[in-house]
Amino acid sequence: MKRTILIALLYIIGISSIQAQQKSKTVGTAPKTSNATAKTSTLSIPEKVTSAEGITEYRLGNGLKVLLFPDPSKQTITVNITYLVGSRHEGYGETGMSHLLEHMVFKGTKEKHKDVAKEITDHGAQFNGTTWLDRTNYFETFAATDENLDWALDMEADRMINSRIAKSELETEMTVVRNEFEMGENDPGSVLNDRIVSTAFLWHNYGNSTIGARSDIEKVPIENLQAYYKKYYQPDNAVLLVAGKFDPVKTLNLINQKFGVIPKPERVLTKTFTAEPTQDGERQVILRRVGDVQAVGAAYHIPSGLHPDYIACDVFVDLLTDAPSGRLYKALIDTKKAASQFGFSFQLKEPGLVYFGAEVPKDKSADSVRTIMLETIEQFAKTPPTQADVDRIKLKNIKNIELLLNNAQRVGVGLSEYIAQGDWRLLFHTRNLVEKVTAEDVQRVAQKYFKASNRTSGIFYPTEKPERAEIPEANEAEVVLKDFKGRAAVAEGEAFDPSPSNIDSRTKKETIGSVKVALLSKKTRGSSVYARMTLRFGDEKSLLGTATVADLAADMLTKGTSKHTRQQFQDELDKLKARVTITGGATQANVSIETTRENLVPALKLVAEALKTPVFPADEFEKLKQENLTQIDAQKSDPQAKAIEALNQVRTAHYPKNDVRYNPTLAEQTALYSAAKLEDAISFYKNFYGASSATFSAVGDFDENEVKDLIKTEFSTWKSLKPYTRIPEIVTDAKPIIKSIETPDKANAFFVAYQPLKISDTDPDFAALEISNYILGGSPGLANRLMQRIRQKEGLSYGVASQFSAHPIDKAGSFLTYAIYAPENLAKLEAAFKEEIEKILKDGYTEKEIEEAKKSWLQGRQVARSQDNSLSNTLNNNLFLNRSLKFSEELDKKVNALTSEQILQATRKTLDLLKMSLIKAGDYEGAAKKKAAKAETAPSNTGAVGGAPKP
Repeated sequence: MKRTILIALLYIIGISSIQAQQKSKTVGTAPKTSNATAKTSTLSIPEKVTSAEGITEYRLGNGLKVLLFPDPSKQTITVNITYLVGSRHEGYGETGMSHLLEHMVFKGTKEKHKDVAKEITDHGAQFNGTTWLDRTNYFETFAATDENLDWALDMEADRMINSRIAKSELETEMTVVRNEFEMGENDPGSVLNDRIVSTAFLWHNYGNSTIGARSDIEKVPIENLQAYYKKYYQPDNAVLLVAGKFDPVKTLNLINQKFGVIPKPERVLTKTFTAEPTQDGERQVILRRVGDVQAVGAAYHIPSGLHPDYIACDVFVDLLTDAPSGRLYKALIDTKKAASQFGFSFQLKEPGLVYFGAEVPKDKSADSVRTIMLETIEQFAKTPPTQADVDRIKLKNIKNIELLLNNAQRVGVGLSEYIAQGDWRLLFHTRNLVEKVTAEDVQRVAQKYFKASNRTSGIFYPTEKPERAEIPEANEAEVVLKDFKGRAAVAEGEAFDPSPSNIDSRTKKETIGSVKVALLSKKTRGSSVYARMTLRFGDEKSLLGTATVADLAADMLTKGTSKHTRQQFQDELDKLKARVTITGGATQANVSIETTRENLVPALKLVAEALKTPVFPADEFEKLKQENLTQIDAQKSDPQAKAIEALNQVRTAHYPKNDVRYNPTLAEQTALYSAAKLEDAISFYKNFYGASSATFSAVGDFDENEVKDLIKTEFSTWKSLKPYTRIPEIVTDAKPIIKSIETPDKANAFFVAYQPLKISDTDPDFAALEISNYILGGSPGLANRLMQRIRQKEGLSYGVASQFSAHPIDKAGSFLTYAIYAPENLAKLEAAFKEEIEKILKDGYTEKEIEEAKKSWLQGRQVARSQDNSLSNTLNNNLFLNRSLKFSEELDKKVNALTSEQILQATRKTLDLLKMSLIKAGDYEGAAKKKAAKAETAPSNTGAVGGAPKP
């Protein structure tokens, strides 16, 4: 299914023993919570509710639902809490309140956790909060320690009822959220989606964008927000999930201690009751804005995710849009009438929508694409799908679910969607329905729901005999699940120590032919395995002028081989439950594989087939060119793309334009892709592709001998015609630039500051600069200095960060800062950025900042080493660099030993505002006009009586 909310559920053990041990413990008086209204109460034993496929649900005495599933194979824990409140629950004038509240709870609590954002950073956690139509959720993933778990549960319990939600903080956070709103307004395709959805729903809140109306964001009273928080952020309206490496007995007790003391509220939550009436005719939206690519969309009402027809509707969407077999794909892309097409379904608690869209180049007819799209959708039933077509989609969807089941971290947001519908077990119920869907089911829903009278896209046309698409009411989850029975849980993996020394001791390295190999075999959840391969080729002279055709050649490798068409190749990967990506450019090609133990070798054989025997179909090449040209066109008026374009010119202007290190402008890219020829791409492939300088790594559950035998058979004698010599990165002392770029009619602006550095990661100052940048703006949270100043304090930007990089071989690196903001705030933003740089150059950082940054940075690296996909990439890169994880271990030690003086001196020696290029892109002229117009319409103070006029 083409939803971003496909989810993974993980295996849990020892449930029966948890209850037995719980009952044997003495249950005494609970500790007091910091909530002023809470009373001391006796903790009740958590009640086991149900288990399915390894997950077990408990309910605390105050109504909080708890889901536990340990996974000892990862050295991390994920804590996710889902509140059953989203934009569906918002009142008139309060759109966006759920999302705004999501931002506010990161501000901190009244007493205990006053700076939540900083605490998250201090614990090195990966985190996020998300809001959708039916729910809001928060999660943290962190290194698996008792201290981290205690902190996360204590923090979530505290901010459930004690978040400040203060007026002073709303005033700055409102502008941050408004900036996020403005960011969405920059994308005409996204705006068109919002307009179509809002037109499709006359009354139901599903028609409101989750971000809310700009006026509501700006004007919502703090009292309303506080009341909303107190009403919905309560234990009886939440589901807590803990996944990863933890002790189930201890954790359930700990959860009861933290959350069980919160009183069950006396208020009663009423169900939303607005029902969308049956649509009685076509509706159409026309949107006119500045942009570079046309867009077409169409939406149809469908049943709730709880209704059995939903699954058939979702399969219907894939049958239309799947590449390259989908009917819409063939009608729009194969004919070159559109550059891209897509479709997705809203799986919601109440009846939702299916949405189809397409991007159309300016030189094509959007009206024609709309006509073809609607005819293809609404005439589908006249040519029923075959069961083979339906089975192909089912196979792909089931593969995606099964792959997700192998990764604990993916469970958070995904499970939240099913919790929001009424029960987390609906994931498995959905999977079961996918397995049963037939071609007849798809044919039936195509006739029932995908008709003109149920469409929102076109102009209204009166009709004497209106047709209706009656949408059935949603059942409750308990009705849908009355006959549900869970399956066996996925097999566990081993408890793996992610320390550098253990990784090195477990990794086996050797050279097979010309391929350097690193293999780390271990037991993993679901027998999952990740593999990486890199082919390196060419030299500075032989690669001149090849960047564009090299990019196209790499993308063509999976478009058809000597044995399989593009569709057949994808079908084989789906059968193997393998996710494979092949990317590349002028100097190398990269392969990424995710699959399971039994399927790794067959998947590698398919990869070898794609790499060694591609056939370069001419029609696929033309489609690929058009796709690239459309993507370039879509960037030509975007502030971020225009700023990055200018930045790339600063970074690579010292290279000749035919050098592969040069970054061409958008106009130059258009010319290069337009002129690219199939024979040139084929010639590049024949001259450069081979395994003469290749590296391969695998991490997970696999047979080492089988993998080595395959590499020997398929790659050890496959040589490149042209020799490989690494092309060095060169940094020059180019004069910095100050540049302002106008992007009319764009609500959001983009700022970037850039300083080139002559530094490698073996430089004595590297460790100090890593931590300096981490504190300044590089940490992945809200507590770094730039975030604290520009977002948290002044509310100027939704996203602001800094980056520091250093090449592993060459003296080539950079310092970069970027921010998004409203154009009228440019002066404030730039001043704040410069002031923060000047502060650290003058005073450095405090000892507390440094110690907390070290701890967070080190924990973040441990979390990264715990992820098999990331670790596979690290091992692959280390083969090329002739490094082991000892290098990483030594860097950790250097960071741990850093002093404040070392960090200050390294920062002063490196960063220089006078050497930074400052590039800004936005609608500054439009902002100035709005300011002038506002000044003209402001009330005059000339008639004031007595004293000075009021500000």
